[in-house]
Amino acid sequence: MLKRLIDLLIAVTAFLIGWPILLNLALIVRLQLGSPILFSQLRPGKDGRIFRMYKFRSMTSAVDSGGNLLPDEQRLTRFGHFLRSTSLDELPGLFNVLKGDMSIVGPRPLLPEYLPLYNVRQARRHEVRPGITGWAQVNGRNTLSWEDKFELDVWYVEHQSFWLDVKIIFMTAFKVIKRKDINQQGEATMSKFAGSDCLGNKD
Repeated sequence: MLKRLIDLLIAVTAFLIGWPILLNLALIVRLQLGSPILFSQLRPGKDGRIFRMYKFRSMTSAVDSGGNLLPDEQRLTRFGHFLRSTSLDELPGLFNVLKGDMSIVGPRPLLPEYLPLYNVRQARRHEVRPGITGWAQVNGRNTLSWEDKFELDVWYVEHQSFWLDVKIIFMTAFKVIKRKDINQQGEATMSKFAGSDCLGNKD
């Protein structure tokens, strides 16, 4: 209950103080990348419940001659990279926090297609609400392997506390200022998770 109240306090305060930034970013996204301004995608939340997550759009919709989307690295513009490196693209996620789909701190919500690929331990990341930032994000983010990232997520589930959340929020601010650990080496974004047998059974 305390965590939910803190989430609401932070989200409401951020909207009240930051609405000019949100409006200006929305306008710039519209001018730089076109519409839609927001990127939305279905993601699993607590207990695997599916919700729609919102972010500012950071990629173009460029396609090849066959109508297929170009690779991420070709669609990620300089402005889109700026949004990601500063985590400004995550600001619309505050709406998900207000709705109760997400928390400020928790494991990042991933793709629904990963749900059957988790082993028993990895699946524990869904015992709590997903977060805008999390323990894995401040300890390597996209430079980590999937297995290391999931282990950090589960460690957070097992050790979550008010003071740990405060620590993660301050560490997140430092990471954003330094713009560290945004992409996996050699990738514009994190490569897809294909499953892992190293941390337990999948059933």
